Amino acid sequence: MEMETVARAKKLGGSIAIILPKEIVKEENIKENDLVSIKVEKKKKSYFGALKGIGPFAREDEFDMHG
Repeated sequence: MEMETVARAKKLGGSIAIILPKEIVKEENIKENDLVSIKVEKKKKSYFGALKGIGPFAREDEFDMHG
């Protein structure tokens, strides 16, 4: 069975590691030292939501939600 997920690469010693989500590990019954095949495709960064929570720049920038 082929499953797909998106994971973040993290530095581990001098290497880069990818952590498999526990759902995939369980579904595929992956154990330590098992060989797995991984297709690598770098995803483009999405900045959607990057400015969430910073608020308006000035009072005039606020939307009038009540009127």
